[in-house]
Amino acid sequence: MSFSAASLTALRVFREVAERGTLTAAATALGYTQSAVSRQIASLERAAGTPLLERRHDGVRLTSAGQLVVRRAADVIDQLDATARELAGLPGDEGTVRLGWFPTAGADLVPRALAALRRTHPAITVLSREGRTPALVRALRAGTVDLALLASAPPFRPPDTETPALVLRTLTERSLRVAVPDGHPLARRDYIDVADLRGHRWIGGSGEDQAMGVWPGLDERPEIAHTARDWLAKLHLVAAGCGITTVPGALGSVLPAGVRVLPVRGGPGERRRIVLAHVPRPLPEPAARVAAALRTAALETAT
Repeated sequence: MSFSAASLTALRVFREVAERGTLTAAATALGYTQSAVSRQIASLERAAGTPLLERRHDGVRLTSAGQLVVRRAADVIDQLDATARELAGLPGDEGTVRLGWFPTAGADLVPRALAALRRTHPAITVLSREGRTPALVRALRAGTVDLALLASAPPFRPPDTETPALVLRTLTERSLRVAVPDGHPLARRDYIDVADLRGHRWIGGSGEDQAMGVWPGLDERPEIAHTARDWLAKLHLVAAGCGITTVPGALGSVLPAGVRVLPVRGGPGERRRIVLAHVPRPLPEPAARVAAALRTAALETAT
């Protein structure tokens, strides 16, 4: 069987698996059964004559052949979708940019950039989605987003080990801070000593990100009193006196009343970066303008 005989359905399923990272997640997103997804992947691997996925206990990883196929599949699917829109009399997507962003970037940076872009380039349409950094990296590789804002922590390694490497540009780098109720004893000073973080109740993340919200250098087992995925929910829990949490510097402009954010001194520095990523190919003009708007907004929030 020649690869030229591979079905469009199999290519779409393969791209979804590459983005989601597991067969189960791809099946859920597509509304298929997992066995149906497995059959489509198997047919594509038969056509390719080589494995495209490495099955692992925590999901799947693209082989070198799989990386090639997902790049080409993204181009084919996008071109076919554009053709379908033109045939249906709908406008083309030359001015459409797909942007992915990690959760806290949506609190200030993304809205600020998009508001400026609407003023300067109203013809550009931005379709955006929130996601965790690993999922956004997979989406870049799969071609379902054009640009992605990623979170990066020391030692600031590349977001994945696939080749070719993603193009990365650091937009901001700031110190991690701690949010406390404004009536809390820690709020009486201009900074918090790292030793004074012991013995407090923390508001952490949910699921696999439960430690997100606890100071990384804490030298004791933290007491996590509440967990929340949404950063605004965490900050309102802080305002209600339910505990303390860590916040990136970029959230300083969107704090609810009753919350004070303070730097931490002592111990190793806890820096956090916002990185703009895309695959290593020239950006179309609309995507380049979105990238420029994000860089400008990041500079504004840093001042």
